[in-house]
Amino acid sequence: MNFIALIGALALTYYRPHQRPDWLKSVFLPYAHLLERNFNGGKRRHGLIAWLVGVFLPVLIVGFAYFVLLEINALLGILFGVVSLYLILRFSHFSQRAENIANALRDRNIDQARALLHQWEGAESANYTSAEVARISIETTLRRAHHGLFGPIFWFVLLGPAGALLYRLSHILQLEWPLEKTNPFHQFSHQVFEWLDWLPTRVTAGGFAVVGDFEDAVYCWRTQAEAWKDKAIGIILASGAGALGVRLGEPLAFRGILEFRPELGLGDEADADYVQSAVGLVWRVLVLMVSLLLLLTFAHWLGN
Repeated sequence: MNFIALIGALALTYYRPHQRPDWLKSVFLPYAHLLERNFNGGKRRHGLIAWLVGVFLPVLIVGFAYFVLLEINALLGILFGVVSLYLILRFSHFSQRAENIANALRDRNIDQARALLHQWEGAESANYTSAEVARISIETTLRRAHHGLFGPIFWFVLLGPAGALLYRLSHILQLEWPLEKTNPFHQFSHQVFEWLDWLPTRVTAGGFAVVGDFEDAVYCWRTQAEAWKDKAIGIILASGAGALGVRLGEPLAFRGILEFRPELGLGDEADADYVQSAVGLVWRVLVLMVSLLLLLTFAHWLGN
């Protein structure tokens, strides 16, 4: 049933894309900010309570509703899973945005490529070279594909719609509640997402290796990921860069200051073709995941 729900949600999202780039985030953010204003007393336990109310409570409701509907009628449960994933997954926009940037770079319209990247990533791209635009576009494609697609699918396979929602809401809180040395309120939400993302990160990186250049992907993963500021993101980007045969990372101007970013990957400098290749890499990993889920579903049916 998870396989049917996933295929239905992916098809629905592809043919009926969301009007907003991230519907779930736009709905959840006001609630997250309300929780922070009312629960942030500067203690770790306050962050725990806020996380339970903000994430665990909605997840519990979704999980209970899914279980009840499955007990009533399997078709109702599948439909609920399709609708839930349709609202949770970020599948509509990442490939289209990356392809638009790639097309602008091919047409040598650097100003348009910079504007598209700024709209997508919010990057200060006004002075980026074409190689820097391509590099950040690839990084954004790989990162967003993991957080908006592969990570939620992993937890959906394990826990149904509640698992996908748990991952997405935890990721949103991790982004919106940044760590502060003087305020431990946000520590719990960051710790929980680190736990939830540990295995999905390695599944995504492994998927990049399987469908791309395996040896280079594994080499970059093992030797370069540790140098990235966020190790989980470093694993995703290093594996993806190695699988594509492209160089990512490298220093980049941020708010007028040259920000150090270690080099990731091997091979050529990023360009429009590599942006398009990154989209193709994500699609191949998605096909791989769906195929594995199909095999598991068949095995389960045969076992019964």
